[in-house]
Parts: sequence; structure tokens; C-alpha cells
Amino acid sequence: LFGYVKGAFTDAKKDKPGRVARAEGGTLFLDEIGDISPAVQVKLLRFLQDREYEPLGAARARKADVRILAATNKDLARLVEEGRFREDLYYRLNVIKLELPPLAERREDIPLLVDHFLKRFNVRMNKRIASVSPEVMQIFMTYDFPGNIRELENALENAFVLCSGSQIREEHLPQELLKRARGASPGDGGGDLLKAAERMTLRKVLEKHGGNRKKAAAELGISPVTLWRKLKMVK
Repeated sequence: LFGYVKGAFTDAKKDKPGRVARAEGGTLFLDEIGDISPAVQVKLLRFLQDREYEPLGAARARKADVRILAATNKDLARLVEEGRFREDLYYRLNVIKLELPPLAERREDIPLLVDHFLKRFNVRMNKRIASVSPEVMQIFMTYDFPGNIRELENALENAFVLCSGSQIREEHLPQELLKRARGASPGDGGGDLLKAAERMTLRKVLEKHGGNRKKAAAELGISPVTLWRKLKMVK
């Protein structure tokens, strides 16, 4: 976070700026702030109070103009009560607080997030995976995702590694997720959300093939008749 100077330890052959120094004049995002050690909490508190920090091995403090944004999936107030997070640091960070509802409470975002991650991983892994199967989308729409967006992202990244075709199927998903998803049921409005997700998947595959139902059905692993029936059902 704060870097080190040459000679700070055996392998420190040259200065290495930390994340704070590299963010000079801008914003530094600290994810999972609830997991930082007590020692780092002390250093971060000093920086927030005085805008000063000391790289490891440095003889004097340095200044930095950096805005800090922090995120966590933990209850920091409870960690403070348990003595696992500094109270003074908690109040320094808790200036403007934004609470994002868990993914299970905004299932309508799941198809959009899936599409976002498909695009990202296609670029990163140089693949051309066009969609997830309706069965996979149904699993996503009924699963509670205790790990929220990160769990969805990790599941799709895992699936990308295993998938050699153009569509992610159930067998590509992490086994742990599949085990937990069995028996899960969607919350209020779940049926409507499932229909919307399936409709989006079917239309995306159809658009890819220029409306050719035979080719779209082949990619989905179903017959053209089954595709026609599904399209009728989700209208």
C-alpha cells in the first residue's frame, strides 16, 4: 500500500512506490477494507489524518494528495465492537456511506451482469463465447449468490476456462455453486425474472444468427421446434 525504499530488506534493490504514491492527485480504491491487518489500519489512519505515510525503510514521512474510497462486504460496525477494526479509522472512512443491496435482492441485474462479463472475458481470453444456456441462466436467477457480484464473476471466469464452444453450459459451472444452487428457489417475482432472462438469452442467440432459428437452436442444443415453443412461452 505504501511501498518501500531501496535497502528496506534483502531483495529491495530499488525504490518501489506503493499504491498511495501511484494514485497521487487521484482516487485510490481499497477493496475489502475489513480484512486489513491492525498494523495497516494504524498506517492508513495516519495517512487519512495527516496525509502522510512512510514507505517501508524510509527515514521520513512523505505527503500525498489522494482520495480514498473503500468497500467491504463485512459489517464494520460489528468488527469495531469486536475489537477487530479500529473505531477511529471506521469514523474516518465512514464520511459518505453507500449501501449496495446484495445481488439476491436485485436479480433483474443478473442478465446484464452476465452479458458484461461475457464481453470482458472474451477479450481477456481471446474467445468467442456468445451466451450462457437457458439452464445456466435459470441457475443464476434462482441462486442467492452469497458472494454477490464477485461470485458471479468467478463462476463465469471458471466456466470460460472450461468452455471450448460458443455457449456456457451447466457442466462448465463450478461444482460447488451447482451443489448450493440445487434446491434454491427464486424470491418474489422470480418466475417473471426467469422468463425475462430466458427471453434475453434466446433473443441474443437469434440475433447472432440473423434470426435463423435452425442455427440458433443448434447453438442452444435444442430442436427448432423446442426453440419455437420456448419463444412462445416467454413472450
